[in-house]
Amino acid sequence: MDRKAYTAELAALRELRTEITAAEKAVAAARKELDKLTAQRARKVAGLAGYEGAQAPAVAKASGLSVGDVVRIAPLLDPTPAAVRAAKTDDQAAAEPPAPEVPKAAPAAEPAAAVAPALTRPAPVHDQPTPAAPVAAAAAPVVPAAPVAAAPRPAVDAGPRELPTLPEGPAGARFEAVTTGLVSKRPNFTQQARSTVFLDAATGDLAVRDRVVRLDLGARTPGEILDAVLATAPGTERIYITAGAPWHDGAERYSTLKDAVAAWLNTPSERWTTAVGSGRDKLAGHFVHQRQPVGRYAPAASPQGPVTEIRSMGEWFDPDGADVTTCRQAFTLLWQALRRHWDDAVLMGSPSQTGRDLWSRTIPTTGKWAGGYPVLSEELRALLHATGGQGRTELILPPRVPEQLPALVEYDRTFAYAKHLWKSPVGTPRRITAAAFAAMTEAEQTKALMSCSHWNVRVTVPAGWNHVGLLPAPVTGDRAWIYPSEPGATFTTWAGGAEVHLALANHLAPWKVEILGGLLFEDGKPLDEWGKRLKAAWADLTNLSRMHGDERQRTAAYLASRAVRSVLLFGLGGFAQRPRLVSGTTPVGEALPAGVEILGQDDQVVTWQRQAGFSRDPYAHPEWAAYVWSGARTALLDTKYRQGKDVIGHAGALHAEPGTVVYFGTDGIALTGRRPWPYRGEPGDYLLKGHLTGPVEHPQSQEEYLKLRALGRAELAAGGEQ
Repeated sequence: MDRKAYTAELAALRELRTEITAAEKAVAAARKELDKLTAQRARKVAGLAGYEGAQAPAVAKASGLSVGDVVRIAPLLDPTPAAVRAAKTDDQAAAEPPAPEVPKAAPAAEPAAAVAPALTRPAPVHDQPTPAAPVAAAAAPVVPAAPVAAAPRPAVDAGPRELPTLPEGPAGARFEAVTTGLVSKRPNFTQQARSTVFLDAATGDLAVRDRVVRLDLGARTPGEILDAVLATAPGTERIYITAGAPWHDGAERYSTLKDAVAAWLNTPSERWTTAVGSGRDKLAGHFVHQRQPVGRYAPAASPQGPVTEIRSMGEWFDPDGADVTTCRQAFTLLWQALRRHWDDAVLMGSPSQTGRDLWSRTIPTTGKWAGGYPVLSEELRALLHATGGQGRTELILPPRVPEQLPALVEYDRTFAYAKHLWKSPVGTPRRITAAAFAAMTEAEQTKALMSCSHWNVRVTVPAGWNHVGLLPAPVTGDRAWIYPSEPGATFTTWAGGAEVHLALANHLAPWKVEILGGLLFEDGKPLDEWGKRLKAAWADLTNLSRMHGDERQRTAAYLASRAVRSVLLFGLGGFAQRPRLVSGTTPVGEALPAGVEILGQDDQVVTWQRQAGFSRDPYAHPEWAAYVWSGARTALLDTKYRQGKDVIGHAGALHAEPGTVVYFGTDGIALTGRRPWPYRGEPGDYLLKGHLTGPVEHPQSQEEYLKLRALGRAELAAGGEQ
C-alpha cells in the first residue's frame, strides 16, 4: 500500500466512523423507547394481577412474555402448586434446592455397584506425616460388591438425608438431555453504564464524580436517602452504602434481622414507591437480605419512570473503614483493570451480574461451541442442585482435636476458585451404570474418574483411619452435609470425580468406594478464558496495592482486587441458577399467595417471599459450579505444587498431622500449628492469614471460631510470631 492509498483508506474509515456513530445513536434511542414500553407493559401486567380470575398463561400470551417472566413481575399469578412452593430459604446464595421427584431405589434392595480400584500415587514429599496405613501395592479387582449388611454409622447426631438417583427406563432419558432451544450465546449488545454514587450513611458523606459533599439524611429511611442524594446528584441510578447500614436501624424491635431489613425497605414514602423494573439488568421489587439487601425505587408520581437502587458496598468487598472517596476510587480501578481485558466491560449492580455478563463475552465465535453452550434439562439441573454441595464448612470438635489448642493457625487459599476454571464439563453427559463401570479396564475407570464427572457412590471409611473425612454425606438440618471420618462408617452420596479419585488415591489409606452410577461429561474449557482474564485483572490490582506510592491508592487497589474475587466467586455461583426467590407485599387484610414465607409486617403491608422454581435462564450451568466446588473441596485436602509437569510438594489438610485440623472454611483451613507450605502468591496457594498463640480453648461453635480467627489475624498483622 502506498501513501495515497493509505490516505484514501483513512478517509473511508472516517466516513465509516460517522455512520457507526449515527447507528449507535439510533440504537440508543430505540433502546430507550423499548425500555419505556417494557416498563409500561410491566405495570399493566402487575395491575392485571389484582383481578381474582387472572391467569398467568393468558397474561403471558397477551403480553408476549413467557409465563416465567409474568410470574417474576406479578408473583400472585404464579401457577406453581403450593406444595412445590412450600420450601423455605434464608439465604438465596446458600440455599439448597429441593430434591427432584425422581424414582428411587427401594430401600430393601441395594443398587448394583462396582468397587473402584485403589489408585496408586507417588510417595509423599519428606515434610509430610507418616501414612497411617500402607498404600495398596496393586489395584483391587473390580467385582460386583456384596450388599452392605451394617446400617450406616453417622459421624454426628444428624439424620441421614436421602439423595435422588438416576431413574431407569424412559424417565432416565431426561437426565442425558439438554433443554430444547435454550443456549448460552454471546451477546450482541453492550451493557448500559449506570450513574453511581457512594454514600456513608453514618456520616452523610456522598462521593459523586470528583467531589464529596455532606448530606442531611434525616431519619435515614429509604425515602429520605433518595431525596437527599437525588437533590445533590440528579439522575443517580445506583447508591452504594459504604458504612452505616441504615437497614439495621431499630433492629432490636424485630424478632429477626431479616424482619428489620424488610421493614426498612418498605418504609412508606410519599414520593417513592417500589420499582416494577425495566431494562436488561434491573429487577422488580426489593431483595431482602440480612446484610446486603437491595432496594429498588421509582418516583411515586411516575412509577414507570427512572429506577434508583440502594445497595450495599459489601456485595463487592468489605470497605473495612475506607471512606467514600477510596471506595469510589476502588470502583474506578476495578473498571480500568477489567477494561484492559474486555473492551466492553461494564460494572453492573452486583458482582454476580457483572461476572456472568463478562463471561458471556468470552463465548467463542469459532469452533464447536461457537453457537453457544446448551443448557441441561431441568431434571438434570435439579439433580445437580440436590447432589452438588458448595464449599466445605466444618468445625472439628474434641476428642478428634485437643480441648486446648497449642495455637490456632489460619491458612487461606489465595483466589482459590480461579485455580479450578481451566477445565469444565460441556455438552450432554453420558450415563455410566454400575455394570458399565465394572466392565471398564482399570485405566478406563481412572480416566473416567479424572474426567469431568459426577458420581453416585457408597463409601466406607477404612479401618484405622484417624484423619479428617474425605467425602460429603447428606444429612438433615441446617448443615446439609457432613464429612464422616469414623472407621467403618458407611454412607451413600454423590461426589465429583476429583473427590472420588482422592478417596481412592490418597497417600494415607485408600477408602472403599462402590460406584452406583454416574454422569460423564465431555471435558471442555467454557470458563478458561473468563478465568484467565479475571486472574490477570486480579494480579494487576494486587501488584498495584503493594507498589503504589500513595496509601489511598494502595487501599483502593486492594479493595478492587477483592472485588475481582467477588466477580469470580458470585459469577460462578450465578451459574448454579438455584430456584428463583421472589418477594412481594400484600396489603394487610388481603389473602396472601399460597406457599409464602412472611418476612415482616407493618400497619399497611405484609412482606413475603417464596421460591418459584427454575426460570428459563440461558446462562444456567450448575454443572460448571458443581465441578469447580468439587475441585475446591478436594484442594482443601490435597493441593499439588508443580514445577512444569513435576509435582514437587503438597499442601492441604491431609498433609497436616492427624488431630491438628480444627476448621474448614470454604477456601481455607485452621490448624494447631504452622506447616512448611510454600507461598508463591499464585491462585490456589496457601497463605498464612492468622496466628493466635496458645494455649487456646477449642471453640465450641462457628461464632466462637470466627472471634478467635479475628484475634489471630490481628496478632499476625501486629507482628506476632513469624
